[in-house]
Amino acid sequence: MVRVLEEKYDGATVAFTFMGSALVFVMVPGLGFLYSGLARRKSALALIWVVFSALIVGIVQWYMWGFSLAFSKTAVDNKFIGNLNSFGLRDVYGKASPDADYPELVFAVFQGLFMCVTLAIIAGATAERGRLLPHMVFLFLFATVVYCPVAYWVWSPGGWAAQWGVLDWAGGGPVEILSGVGGFVYSYFLGARRESLLINFRPHNVSMVTLGTSLLWFGWLGFNGCTSLSPNLRSVYAFLNSMMSAAVGGMAWCVLDFRLERKWSTVGLCSGVISGLVAATPSSGCIPLYASLIQGVVAGVVCNFATKLKYYAKTDDSMDILAEHGIAGIIGLLFNAVFAADWVVGLDGSTEHDGGWLTQNWPQMYKQIAYIVAVSGYSILVTSIICYVLNCIPGMQLRASEAAEERGMDEDQIGEFAYDYVEVRRDYFSWGVQNDQSANPSVASSVAEKNAPGVPDDSEGK
Repeated sequence: MVRVLEEKYDGATVAFTFMGSALVFVMVPGLGFLYSGLARRKSALALIWVVFSALIVGIVQWYMWGFSLAFSKTAVDNKFIGNLNSFGLRDVYGKASPDADYPELVFAVFQGLFMCVTLAIIAGATAERGRLLPHMVFLFLFATVVYCPVAYWVWSPGGWAAQWGVLDWAGGGPVEILSGVGGFVYSYFLGARRESLLINFRPHNVSMVTLGTSLLWFGWLGFNGCTSLSPNLRSVYAFLNSMMSAAVGGMAWCVLDFRLERKWSTVGLCSGVISGLVAATPSSGCIPLYASLIQGVVAGVVCNFATKLKYYAKTDDSMDILAEHGIAGIIGLLFNAVFAADWVVGLDGSTEHDGGWLTQNWPQMYKQIAYIVAVSGYSILVTSIICYVLNCIPGMQLRASEAAEERGMDEDQIGEFAYDYVEVRRDYFSWGVQNDQSANPSVASSVAEKNAPGVPDDSEGK
């Protein structure tokens, strides 16, 4: 500890990384509001709860052994996963290397929040039919045996992908592909929501969707921009690339939706922005600015059509996690193979890489593809095993009952409601007043009108 106290750090670098950590944290409530707004009122609060609880699970797991498994500096001979030498953040205080400008602890904080965001993205797969306690157990296991190894592959100096020269700036593999594919597999094991309960389905609060997207966009600028761990030109490049990819992605998705409805969709605009930000995650610190304009268009268009994959796979990916995170993350990684430039990668003044096709590094494409296949395949296999085993354990079944689904996850899993009038309405009908038609003709009239043919029920208000 005496040695640590004697070390000198660059104050700007430490402050910059702390600022990035706080911005990444903001993404978690952003996801909560986004998912909640996309759901029906009767499950709105449960999605906020599950996203915040994913953050809590991630913080505890990262402190216990997550950081050690992903970034242990003593596991240099292992190319696939770290060791437990830093269990409980043991000896994670001073500089990880003599030439570092910051303490290893601030790096651990920043990277830990990356994993928390990954878990929060996956949490959306529980929408309207997933039990919450088994999902928390799932997330802890997923963080340990899925996220940490993949983060080690590409971000730890000893990882095989890092040694091979794979380009993944801020987490196209560990964050986006893992969350997209992992969430999709989890949705498959959950099964589809009952079709009879999806009649007239629509997001219950688009304003909340927009608020969540705004918080995500704000936090994502730190997610991508501060990955450099230093306030340098590469961090500015990553910031601008993220802005442009998001903007163009939102435009592209919105125009595609307009061709069908002849109206401008706010949900479509938000979906496109998120797709552009996800695509920028692995590429924003590697490609020139003009390439982000192309990337935004490709991400918006491809991810829009990718939302149809869930129908072909017969999987109720209710929040389109695969399309907006998994597919967009793959797009960003492939853009690194084509548009990454050695001079952009070197803007931080310390990193050397040959770039991609733009700077005649032709082998980069097969490296990026092999990395995508490895991360996707590993996530599918291990996530499936976790889900299968949990479903076989008494009390750990992932899916709520049909009766619980009909009542809504707020009532079944939380016992509280996002909106007071939902609880009042339920209490009112539990009194049996709707059956006492002779006592109150006005109630009888309203009930008859509600049950009249052609009048949709208030399924999204339950």
